[in-house]
Amino acid sequence: MFISSAFAQTAPAAAGGDMQSSLMSMLPLVLMFVVLYFVMIRPQMKKQKEHRAMIDALAKGDEVVTAGGVLGKVSKMGDSYVGLEVASGVEIQVQRSAVVQVLPKGSIK
Repeated sequence: MFISSAFAQTAPAAAGGDMQSSLMSMLPLVLMFVVLYFVMIRPQMKKQKEHRAMIDALAKGDEVVTAGGVLGKVSKMGDSYVGLEVASGVEIQVQRSAVVQVLPKGSIK
């Protein structure tokens, strides 16, 4: 009555269970990276691709806006620079990557 029963100790958990728990602890980190990719990285890559296509499609006579807000008409094309006519007889050179938007024809008067 006063003597407690003796029980055998249970065997230690198998090594495979330990690996499974470490994988489960990394799951939130992996999920956060996947969400970050689809929310931030992928849209930014798509935007860069569209900008590169727009810059490659520039032609003489296009009306554009630069990153600094300067409006002008493309008058000269170079490999890395574009000549913009900002007023009659006034021409400036800007980098092709500084062009952020192509305006519809006739926007600049």
